[in-house]
Amino acid sequence: MHPVLKLIAQRLALGVILLLAASVLIFVGTTILPGDVAQSILGQSATPQSLANLRAELGLNDPPVTRYFAWLGGVLQGDLGTALTNGRDIAESLGYRFRNTMFLAFWAAIISVPLAILLGLTAVRYRDRWPDKLISAITLTSISIPEFLIGYVLMFYVGVKLGWAPSAALINDSMTLGQKLNTIALPVTVLTLVVLAHMMRMTRAAILNVMQSAYIETAELKGLSVFEVIRKHAFPNAIAPIVNVVMLNLAYLVVGVVVIEVVFTYPGMGQYLVDHVSKRDVPVVQACGLIFAAVYILLNMVADIVSILANPRLRHPK
Repeated sequence: MHPVLKLIAQRLALGVILLLAASVLIFVGTTILPGDVAQSILGQSATPQSLANLRAELGLNDPPVTRYFAWLGGVLQGDLGTALTNGRDIAESLGYRFRNTMFLAFWAAIISVPLAILLGLTAVRYRDRWPDKLISAITLTSISIPEFLIGYVLMFYVGVKLGWAPSAALINDSMTLGQKLNTIALPVTVLTLVVLAHMMRMTRAAILNVMQSAYIETAELKGLSVFEVIRKHAFPNAIAPIVNVVMLNLAYLVVGVVVIEVVFTYPGMGQYLVDHVSKRDVPVVQACGLIFAAVYILLNMVADIVSILANPRLRHPK
């Protein structure tokens, strides 16, 4: 088998193993939570008989291993179960929320990824000069401030004081694309600021590392401009670490939006998860946790595969 195909197969197998391990951790974590699920559903006034009946109905009396495999079997068949608090199908409820979360993450990525690469290239082009120092100062400031604080500041000044964008990002299917984009302007801005700094600094570091290579010096001796050297020689050879950091930040945009969705009351998976954690709705927490884990593992797998394909020594072994 070709070394590239072998490495890709290994990454895919590792991704499946990691997802299974994550499912075990999620199930164990929700199982050992203090409190009684039946009691939280029926309330303090429930009779012992009604509590016993509900525990039997939910399968809470079965051994944890039996419950885990029953839950995993349902997940593999596309059945995430029903919410304990309202009896609705979790997959159906999550479908709408997941689309909203991906919509928010997509527009944040569309803005942040090209901007981060452009700023990284600019910082390298003007290394140790005022553009580089200004970009570094702004990005360091944005990464040092907690995202919820940035969100509340933007909400107060941009949303309430200036009225340029809605302070609550409440979208629905009846809105046009333009209305949706206007509604999510503030959460997208916060997410962009949060991930932009990390991607920009890693892009800058990766290109600077390549710029120390001998072939870069040869390109400079040929009379190429600094920008041409960066664009044609440095950036293509620094693509692997840049893709890795971009994918990690894209994973954060999907998995780490919980705080932003709560701050802006955005109807996504993060808000849905927090709402049901407070109600101790275990099946919903398990489903959300597994989907977040799957997205994170998938994007990291994509980053690994792109890094493998971008390595010429692996593509063309001697």
